[in-house]
Amino acid sequence: MNPVFAFLLAIFALVIAWVILNRVFPRQAAKAGIGLERWRSCLDSKIATIPGATMPYLEGGCGEPLVLIHGFGGDKDNFTRIARFLTPHYHLIIPDLPGFGDASRDPDASYQVTDQAKSLCEFLNVLGLKRVHLGGNSMGGFIVCQFAAEQPERVASLWLLNAAGTEPAYESDLLKHYLATGELPMLLRSAGDFKKLMQMTTHKPPFLPYAIRSTLARRSVADFDLHSEIIRQVTASPMLETQFKTIDTPALIVWGNEDQILHPAGAAALQSLLPNSEVRMMSDIGHLPMLEAPRRTARDYIRYRNRF
Repeated sequence: MNPVFAFLLAIFALVIAWVILNRVFPRQAAKAGIGLERWRSCLDSKIATIPGATMPYLEGGCGEPLVLIHGFGGDKDNFTRIARFLTPHYHLIIPDLPGFGDASRDPDASYQVTDQAKSLCEFLNVLGLKRVHLGGNSMGGFIVCQFAAEQPERVASLWLLNAAGTEPAYESDLLKHYLATGELPMLLRSAGDFKKLMQMTTHKPPFLPYAIRSTLARRSVADFDLHSEIIRQVTASPMLETQFKTIDTPALIVWGNEDQILHPAGAAALQSLLPNSEVRMMSDIGHLPMLEAPRRTARDYIRYRNRF
């Protein structure tokens, strides 16, 4: 048999096998796909135990510690794709917050932002991290800002990606609709709603294999009641500008100008609160810059950090 033909036939067979695995055994295929993404990004999976919760996390890379916090409905793997551009420069630590991803779920726990900042503090303490750089997307951005304002000596810098926590950010049509009706695309009642979720959170949805879409959708449906309560508590949490006059931590504020979840006016509101900050508005990007444009988002952050 011609060697080239044999090679192409082998590739074809692998593709067919993957398609079958993807459809027939989606949970196993999703686990394999996520594992491959983590391997490409040089990330290992670990578990930390804090009072009242377990927090699985990803860790890899070298340099100063950079702790990344996902947003509402997300998990640690929201940062896996961007991580491969960051691990050559920084020591990445990316946890699942309690109530999300593979972390423990306690329906009776408090999920106010101040309480989530306490969980972050406990997590850093367990890992023995005294001073870190913090990054956060959406709700995660709110949490790391809260933590930096409360414990400024422990935070070297902030990386805020479409961060919640200011009144102007909550002026989006979607959040106004949620506050009026309780309906939110991130709260999935059925697996079929996952496509709409991706359309709302990203301007140009990144490719996700069927297995991963299916697995994430089923998990979100199972979390409907808990996440409904968490988002109620998060949106009821005091806004940053009502708690603090200024937060002096150096910060890079990033915002996709096509964000439908949080209003891009939140970028200017954060800059007013963080006098030692810079803003990067990203064209043609929605709510998840680290998923939609991982290379560009990482490049901007590395350039920012290199000026320290």
